[in-house]
Amino acid sequence: MPRLPLQTAETAPEAARPLVARSVANNGFLPNLVAVLANAPTALETYLTVAEINGRSSLGLIEREIIQITAAAIHGCEFCVAGHTALALKKAGLERATVAALQRRGLTGNARYDALVAFTRAVIVARGAVGDGELADFIAAGYSQQQSLEVVLGVSLATLCNFANNLAANDINPELAAFRPGALQA
Repeated sequence: MPRLPLQTAETAPEAARPLVARSVANNGFLPNLVAVLANAPTALETYLTVAEINGRSSLGLIEREIIQITAAAIHGCEFCVAGHTALALKKAGLERATVAALQRRGLTGNARYDALVAFTRAVIVARGAVGDGELADFIAAGYSQQQSLEVVLGVSLATLCNFANNLAANDINPELAAFRPGALQA
């Protein structure tokens, strides 16, 4: 049971109501993350704004979802693992086995994806102070210096979501239950 209230379009503070309505229109349901962030309209606005900015980075949708699943798994946010698993499968077209490996914090078998996972982990664990070798390995995998900073952007977005969900102890929405960690058959 969530520790913070789940707001709706009717109960959310006035400043959050249009953002909640937009989320329902985009998703077809109100994700519990949005329902919790609506308690703090500026937090919800930040989440939606940073998500939109992250979507404009030079990293593709597959790469952005790899970052999100990796960060959520490291941060212990099952809600975000489920949500980004759904996106990775339905919109990004990642294979189930690849996503299942990401959920388990394992290797995907794709050298480029695994380099992105390793760099994302390094950014999180080292709080950005990655070693020269870790950055060099990321660049050697075909990524750019710009994209190293875009990984940091993705991690910052994930951190907001992961920590908000963990603080709230959000349940996974029924619409996402089939994508929860361990539910995929690789």
